[in-house]
Amino acid sequence: MQVTETLAEGLKRELKVVIPASELASRLDTYLEDLKGKVRINGFRPGKVPMGHMKRMYGRQATAEIINEMITETTRKAVEERNEKPALQPEIDLPEEDAEAILSGSSDIAYTMSYDILPEFEIIDFKTLEIERPVVEIDESEVDEQIKQIAENNKPFETKDGAAADGDRVQMSYVGKLDGEPFEGGADENGQLVIGSKQFIPGFEEQLVGLKAGDEKTIEVSFPEDYPAKHLAGKPVTFDIVVKEVQAPGEMKIDDEFAKGLGLEGLDKLKEIIRGQIESQYGAMTRQKVKRQLLDKLDEIYTFDLPERLVLSEFDGVWRQVEADMQREGKTFEDEGASEEESRAEYRKIAERRVRLGLVLSEVGDRNEVKVSDEEVQKALYERVRQFPGQEKEVFEYYRSNPQALASIQAPIYEEKVVDYILELANVTDKTVTKEELMAEDEDDTAA
Repeated sequence: MQVTETLAEGLKRELKVVIPASELASRLDTYLEDLKGKVRINGFRPGKVPMGHMKRMYGRQATAEIINEMITETTRKAVEERNEKPALQPEIDLPEEDAEAILSGSSDIAYTMSYDILPEFEIIDFKTLEIERPVVEIDESEVDEQIKQIAENNKPFETKDGAAADGDRVQMSYVGKLDGEPFEGGADENGQLVIGSKQFIPGFEEQLVGLKAGDEKTIEVSFPEDYPAKHLAGKPVTFDIVVKEVQAPGEMKIDDEFAKGLGLEGLDKLKEIIRGQIESQYGAMTRQKVKRQLLDKLDEIYTFDLPERLVLSEFDGVWRQVEADMQREGKTFEDEGASEEESRAEYRKIAERRVRLGLVLSEVGDRNEVKVSDEEVQKALYERVRQFPGQEKEVFEYYRSNPQALASIQAPIYEEKVVDYILELANVTDKTVTKEELMAEDEDDTAA
């Protein structure tokens, strides 16, 4: 093959590759010679089919397959010989007007391959990075407060004869109607609701106060403007209810017996578990804050040129998600306080940041031989499959048979392991903060 560089501008590369027609003809003869010993054609003994007849029957299809194979091989070889790393699979341009001449063997295979190469950059000494880790000291009162909430959620209810009051639980049947017609999901034969829990549409619970078992009532309320079901959002509706039973709350004493009722050895064990859950919750928030600091610092340090096609690919994915979210929420760019052009520019910056940081983390991982084990991928895959109850088999097979989908499972694990590697080298210092400070999200956190 003959390779000629036609473009070398920044990270962009374009090569013209020519494969002689004689090489295609030689490959085709070898292919058909092997094939004629395997095929069975009426009127010919095995292996004795004339080559001319083989070409008439199988030549065109075989030629097309061989051309694809040769383009794949020469593309890979051309890049290897230049010692370059394409950011994405090279794009191939084989002029359609040349196709017939190439298939007939009267013309060389001449095509253009274009691609962006990965940028080269130096890895900094991560020991120079200063990272501040926000840490919350868990107060015993917070543990006690969560245990009180558990007790509140598990308190007993007993039937009462009087009218329903705040804090009582009402068992009822109801039918919701929009414009006088029942709407989907608006009915329940055995619903129950604690008055004051604010678990239902605003204004509904208050209208249960004063009702007794056997009472019937039509409740009038309106769905919130931001209700997820768009056909109900902001709409006035009615609920025809029948009260079946009114129950008053009992007292739940927080002691060892209460903990044993939850399947634990005692109250101390319950406190230990709750403390662990709070630590885990805060730990996840701390991790997110620390990771964000690290990525921000890396984004400030590295300013190399980016492969344009890689950025466009990332931007397209981000933008499709943005449009899908806005369509689902029924919003426009103007509702968000920016024009579409301004929004595209902003999300372009986000795509560039993602690509830049992705390249840095990938390079750090490669140089330091960070690996993701099969066991780690399998564990993450099973966690993913569990999110689709009833479809576990289909989802599992989808990922197992789709390398790109499986890579989407592996990539976050790899990223976290590279982040861990960097943080082990960085100078990380703890800073005690309140839980409000830890949980606060600024605009940058939300965007990230």
